[in-house]
Amino acid sequence: MATKCGNCGPGYSTPLEAMKGPREEIIYLPCIYRNTGTEAPDYLATVDVDPKSPQYCQVIHRLPMPNLKDELHHSGWNTCSSCFGDSSKSRTKLVLPSLISSRIYVVDVGSEPRAPKLHKVIEPKDIHAKCELAFLHTSHCLASGEVMISSLGDLKGNGKGGFVLLDGETFEVKGTWERPGGAAPLGYDFWYQPRHNVMISTEWAAPNVLRDGFNPADVEAGLYGSHLYVWDWQRHEIVQTLSLKDGLIPLEIRFLHNPDAAQGFVGCALSSTIQRFYKNEGGTWSVEKVIQVPPKKVKGWLLPEMPGLITDILLSLDDRFLYFSNWLHGDLRQYDVSDPQRPRLTGQLFLGGSIVKGGPVQVLEDQELKSQPEPLVVKGKRVAGGPQMIQLSLDGKRLYVTTSLYSAWDKQFYPDLIREGSVMLQVDVDTVKGGLKLNPNFLVDFGKEPLGPALAHELRYPGGDCSSDIWI
Repeated sequence: MATKCGNCGPGYSTPLEAMKGPREEIIYLPCIYRNTGTEAPDYLATVDVDPKSPQYCQVIHRLPMPNLKDELHHSGWNTCSSCFGDSSKSRTKLVLPSLISSRIYVVDVGSEPRAPKLHKVIEPKDIHAKCELAFLHTSHCLASGEVMISSLGDLKGNGKGGFVLLDGETFEVKGTWERPGGAAPLGYDFWYQPRHNVMISTEWAAPNVLRDGFNPADVEAGLYGSHLYVWDWQRHEIVQTLSLKDGLIPLEIRFLHNPDAAQGFVGCALSSTIQRFYKNEGGTWSVEKVIQVPPKKVKGWLLPEMPGLITDILLSLDDRFLYFSNWLHGDLRQYDVSDPQRPRLTGQLFLGGSIVKGGPVQVLEDQELKSQPEPLVVKGKRVAGGPQMIQLSLDGKRLYVTTSLYSAWDKQFYPDLIREGSVMLQVDVDTVKGGLKLNPNFLVDFGKEPLGPALAHELRYPGGDCSSDIWI
């Protein structure tokens, strides 16, 4: 699926070249059984998304992991467009860190892309011994040929934002990327930009705080993250800590794809803000709020005010559109960010959520909507949960959406999701004027899986996508 040209390596030479890549035909996504009541291992599902295929919209393969309760979450590649100049590299392995067990599964997707198989299992003890890190999250490939994975904590579930380095060929644990003793207090996601000698990481909370659900008292106690950490890419150390005003729980971080750009966006879940970070003339970094999703005053919910809860964000490969999901309110948004300091809302679509009509929540005051949105029914299935993980096609014309956040939080905020299973939806994007429209003929219902309803999470294409590839 990845393009080949002469002596080129995996992926594409530039983000704009990637936009010309082939249409996606299959999608890989982890499916989770932890906290669902089904005693079965998590698995990697392969879904056919080729409209010309007789298996369109179907799970065509399932690869179960050998252990229970891993909580597969995000994934990355053994190599990507950061290695485009190296013809000896090929994108053939999907790296699946486990958020709870701290295992890392390496899956061979090169031999048979439609039927992946397990290549290697890296046990937690190997990571503990060499890194003293656990609760693993984001995986990115590096131009060095290594794979780097962020952590949320230490072995006991206390906060520790460090980075595990793997050899990209053997997948041996090499140690930590950061210098000894140099981990951030908390961790989650990260993105690097070598042309500016920088990496920036985000923070959720210590694993012991978030593992079994959300407690508002933990917010009051200051146990959730509100900082970005700026790292010197060559020296592997924190050089600046950015405190986020109106920026509680900064999760997904995205630099602009253009490797010359010295700015990007981060979605802050609990405060429901998008913050723009940027490099100053003097070489330091600053951050400013550019989007605020107002909370809704409600009755019949956990708190008197419901945040949007921005849980995933994406940038189109041409850096024109920013997308994000409000998991609790239930809407997916598209903003034109041609002027990154002044995002302009160009598309909004409600895909379920907590405030639908006829549900337990009554909206008392709403700064944005005149009435509560209708429940979403696709192909006869009422969608439980709200839009969560998103992935954009290379050409920017199709947005894929899943509805599960993290099994313990799913169980707390959307009990129906545990009973009904999550879904995968597809949204058509107007890339000229902006705009979003649900494809009514596309539904992958993970409520009907052979072993029982499953929670499907992050989406990946075999040839790379706009949240796994970094250009250098």
